[in-house]
Amino acid sequence: MANKWAALAIACLATLLLSLDLTVLHLALPRLVADLGATSTQVLWIGDMYGFALAGLLVTMGNLGDRIGRKRLLLIGAAAFGTASVITAYAPSPELLIVARALLGVAGATIMPSTLSIVRNVFTEPGERTAAIGVWSGMSAAGFAIGPVVGGVLLDHFWWGSVFLINVPIMVLVLVGGALVLPESRNPDAGRLDLPSVVLSFSGVVTAIYAVKEAANKGLGHADVAAAGVAGVLLLAIFVWRQTRLAEPLIDVRLFRRRAFSASIATNLLAIFAMSAMMLMFAWYLQLVLGWSPLQAGLAQLPGGLAGAVGGVLAAKLIHLIGRNGVVALGLAMNAGSFLYYATLGTELNYLTLLPVMVIGGMGVGFAFTVNNDNVLATAPKERAGAASAVSETAFELGGALGIAILGTVLTGAYRANLELPAGVDGAAAGESIAGALATAADLPPGLAGQVVRAAQEAFVAGVHMTSLVTAALLAVVAGLALVGLRGVPKEIPEELLTTRA
Repeated sequence: MANKWAALAIACLATLLLSLDLTVLHLALPRLVADLGATSTQVLWIGDMYGFALAGLLVTMGNLGDRIGRKRLLLIGAAAFGTASVITAYAPSPELLIVARALLGVAGATIMPSTLSIVRNVFTEPGERTAAIGVWSGMSAAGFAIGPVVGGVLLDHFWWGSVFLINVPIMVLVLVGGALVLPESRNPDAGRLDLPSVVLSFSGVVTAIYAVKEAANKGLGHADVAAAGVAGVLLLAIFVWRQTRLAEPLIDVRLFRRRAFSASIATNLLAIFAMSAMMLMFAWYLQLVLGWSPLQAGLAQLPGGLAGAVGGVLAAKLIHLIGRNGVVALGLAMNAGSFLYYATLGTELNYLTLLPVMVIGGMGVGFAFTVNNDNVLATAPKERAGAASAVSETAFELGGALGIAILGTVLTGAYRANLELPAGVDGAAAGESIAGALATAADLPPGLAGQVVRAAQEAFVAGVHMTSLVTAALLAVVAGLALVGLRGVPKEIPEELLTTRA
């Protein structure tokens, strides 16, 4: 029993780091833009590239872990992630930073499915499994909460690259602890990795994401957007077709016939799509509208993330009261209500009124993601745990990347549409982003600078309102889908169920 929980602790530590790495980037973006001179398009790529590379390789890496051993792959990934973090920290230009973030994504793809599949193989009793996944989900949420605080402390004293160097000592702990306590597990009957499927999955996912991102930036009328969209759909369709004809596919498409599996994947993708933009939105709002320091902004967001950790632990108990569909729908509805409140934020803030709303939203995140992750893993055989984890994590990362690309574009578009600059002010830089407007104001006379700052802050708040309303509506729809899609899924999904359902 002790070894089980020690293995869970190592898996959680690796997951904590991956979550932390995402959130510290959001806090570092304003400083990074100023230091490297990144354009708004480059900022979106810096934010998205990690998720794009990770999402494209998760399915491949999850299958690789099933074949060569999940412990081995996790340790290889930890070493690579630490190395890539150093490269990211010292990137001298936006272009090289984008490349470094891609390397981090490749390394992260080796870690993420391994952590969840190790938990699935160590905890086989249904109640213990759900509780363990709740702890795992809670640590992921805690990473989102702790990241801004750690990032805030570092950014108050060091340059922006320091937020990535924090990864190195944590990965050393994962390497040492993992080597000592993690059990090795693999699929003993796994065949060879199908290389054409690897190419199809990676190229299909990346091309599809590129098409959506460019459509959000340029509109659907551009020829390259349409071509990329058609290519992405075609590649993914060929990938799915190939999986139905392989004895050892990368993804067992029959899993999607199980309603608990397919509904959980879809719900997670749509939910993280909606909520990923919130992290980016708040990092900018708290620092550039309210004028808070990175540390203050990080501390302000801490309660919401910690509430997510609590929600992850409580989710297992709630399943017995209102069912799996009820817990997921409740969590998403709580988030929808939070976003309705965010649509009322202004250029001044009483934090005490925001605090309970963030706690409610954070706990809802914990409810939804814990139950959905358990649904996915419980309805897949242990031998395919890496592949099933990879599908779940791909949906999570794909949704997050798309959320930042699309809802980030909504935020930027609403900012530009509502920006009214004083006469005589060059609107090129100020119209790019609120950070650009503040940089423009720094070179103007005090009176005119104040007008530019107020105009930019008011325009950004208008963008926050638009993004929050869109997100609230989407979350409400997804809550309804979860209530229907997960209806009838057993409160406890035993191992025997896996051998009796196709």
